[in-house]
Amino acid sequence: MIPTSQLSQLPAHFAALIEPIDAFLQCPTPEAWLAEAAKPSNLQTLLVDHCNCELKAAQTGLLMMRRYGLSLDAIELIKDWTKPFEDYVYFLAGDGKFPDKKAAFSVELAAKDETPLARDIIRKMLALVKEELMHFEQVLDVMRRQKVDYVRLSASRYAGGMIKKVRTYEPAALMDKLVIGALIEARSCERFARLAPRLDPAIGQFYLRLLKSEARHYQDYLSLAQQVAEQDVKLAAGFDQRVQELAEVEASLIASEDTEFRFHSGVPATAH
Repeated sequence: MIPTSQLSQLPAHFAALIEPIDAFLQCPTPEAWLAEAAKPSNLQTLLVDHCNCELKAAQTGLLMMRRYGLSLDAIELIKDWTKPFEDYVYFLAGDGKFPDKKAAFSVELAAKDETPLARDIIRKMLALVKEELMHFEQVLDVMRRQKVDYVRLSASRYAGGMIKKVRTYEPAALMDKLVIGALIEARSCERFARLAPRLDPAIGQFYLRLLKSEARHYQDYLSLAQQVAEQDVKLAAGFDQRVQELAEVEASLIASEDTEFRFHSGVPATAH
């Protein structure tokens, strides 16, 4: 995982955030990927794909709320929350200025039922969506300061490779999705920590500032997955094994070869 020598270079509070993530993930980010990510020629791809990942994370949070938390009336209230961001990413439309999120998101969102799980999904995913969209805008600001243009990029195989493993019946499907969300957030956090010392100090410090929220997102996803499992005897009995299985899938995607460099890609093919 993250070498002790690298952890010792991080401020104590950052190192404390990384240690449980290091234990959760089944492999470290390969050195070959870190070397590729640190190349100036890959800065545009790194930042643009990072920006895309922030939007995808927000979209995932909204999807979880719609599918598992919100009433039908509340779903209508959130349906356009990510549209300005999607227009910018998918159609390169707009000037990069987005609606004030505090005003847009200050609405009462009713749960689909009175279960603690539905309310907790809304509360935790709402906080995640707000932060991920804020991070999206912050990455855009970094790109502007670095004079990096936004371009269209294809998605990596990473998230899709894990989603293929989601079971097709509920509540196992929900639990799997939440565990995968935890793995993605944990990997992002690990990569921020390992990349930070290798990049321009302005970008490196920005990545370190993201560690705290990304670590919280991983914990929120995992705690929700545990909450789902606790409501089903079979899921509860197999929870640790299922987390291990999905973590191994995630590690295989990170440790295997990729022909395209992306924020969550595996070992660059050029490294062999």
